[in-house]
Amino acid sequence: MTKRAYNFNAGPAALPLEVLQQAQQEFVDFKGIGMSIMEISHRSKEYEQVNGETQQLLLELLGLPSGYKVLFLQGGASTQFAMIPMNLLTADKVGAYVMTGSWAEKAYQEAQLFGETFLAASSNESGPLNIPALSDIRVPDNAAYLHVTSNETIAGTQFHEFPDTGSVPLIGDMSSDILSRSFDASKFAMIYAGAQKNLGPSGVTVVVAREDFLKDSPKHVPTMLRYSTHIKNDSLYNTPPAYSVYIVNLVLKWIKANGGLSVMEQRNIEKTALVYDTIDNSGGFYEGLATKDSRSIMNITFKLQSEELEKAFIKESEANGFVGLKGHRSVGHLRASTYNAVPYESCKALADFMADFQKRNG
Repeated sequence: MTKRAYNFNAGPAALPLEVLQQAQQEFVDFKGIGMSIMEISHRSKEYEQVNGETQQLLLELLGLPSGYKVLFLQGGASTQFAMIPMNLLTADKVGAYVMTGSWAEKAYQEAQLFGETFLAASSNESGPLNIPALSDIRVPDNAAYLHVTSNETIAGTQFHEFPDTGSVPLIGDMSSDILSRSFDASKFAMIYAGAQKNLGPSGVTVVVAREDFLKDSPKHVPTMLRYSTHIKNDSLYNTPPAYSVYIVNLVLKWIKANGGLSVMEQRNIEKTALVYDTIDNSGGFYEGLATKDSRSIMNITFKLQSEELEKAFIKESEANGFVGLKGHRSVGHLRASTYNAVPYESCKALADFMADFQKRNG
């Protein structure tokens, strides 16, 4: 095998090498059936086994009790921004949102198309990017739910604790940090995530929710956009993204075999510390874009002191095998996405490259 790139893409993102190798071995002949899993019917016993096993693996890794349901949907997290208020925001309720960045704002804007919304808290509008203090979050009594974006991929900020919402259901967009750390998932009525950052390839969106929370979708909502449709049909109402679900299955098995969420969290803390320490010890040559108490262990955002230096950094990093270090087009600067599948060695190589670049350009 040729040397693999140091993949810091924000999504679609790195997948575990072991997962890719197993998928490669099974691509033409899935478990001896003479067909690829891309070719078989989603009504076949082989696919139904993958579908059910993947659901159970996710619930197990999240430590969720009975009463929670896993759905495999399509349309990305962006479709969930609309499905949530369509299904849950009734005329006498408001949708409460914590504004933490670009993705939280998109969810908030979609909700405004369907009903009344409430801004429960907001990050700083200027200066280093941050997550609001939990004590600053205000949830109205008539809230249908409180929505949080657990990790802002573009900003590089992350909730390190989650609010206690009492009787108000808590919903989390965990697209970029699901399964990256241990947390009490039972605090949430619903969690959703596009798979393409930490769960698998693009094409499938995972929803994990209390079954009683989603089972009664309004009848005026189109069939495919009702959660109740997919709960009733075990995510098999229409043809699912079968290959994407299969890869998620392999990724979940990889996480379980490697110690589960507590081990993932420790690995992520250790490897991102390499890069954050390089930024903090650079004497201002590198500057983090997020406040230290809000830093993400999935997306490290930083800048240099001039646009020219940043262009040179990107050019040299690409020549040295680094991929995906250019910041999001809406904000620029630099970003390293360090999802579960990004190995320690890649972060060590990046920290070494950053130190060398500073030595030559500082």
